[in-house]
Amino acid sequence: MDVRRHAGFTLIELVVAVAIVGVLAMMAVPMLEASAQRQKEAELRNALRQIRTAIDAYRQAVLDKKIDVAADASGYPKELTDLTTGVTDVSSLEGRQIYFLRRLPKDPFAPLEQSAEESWGIRSYASAPDDPREGDDVFDVYSRSEKVGMNGVAYREW
Repeated sequence: MDVRRHAGFTLIELVVAVAIVGVLAMMAVPMLEASAQRQKEAELRNALRQIRTAIDAYRQAVLDKKIDVAADASGYPKELTDLTTGVTDVSSLEGRQIYFLRRLPKDPFAPLEQSAEESWGIRSYASAPDDPREGDDVFDVYSRSEKVGMNGVAYREW
């Protein structure tokens, strides 16, 4: 009697293998989503730090008499774009421009169709911290996202 053994997998073995791969994939998806959110949060933290540092540098340039402002002005930039387009250094004989940012970072939680400038909420110097409102200057920026971070704090409060 010649009995040949066929090498290969049975249907049951294939079903079990596919089921195991499916369970592993379902376990990996939440980890990937959390990783993507963590990355966006890091981008938001970095963007806020860059913009706030540039706003503070602008204010320091005003205090150092490098930027000419009205006597009743707060000393903060009028618009976010002032940080990238530059302002004239009045202490320079050549009238050089002072730039505070190479480019304005975009809020990573903003819709794709929004520009970088439109993606940020702006708080003026005259507005209260708990009720930020736009005004004559840019004292601070915040995310317009309604989402809550992994730390339980809304992104707009970062």
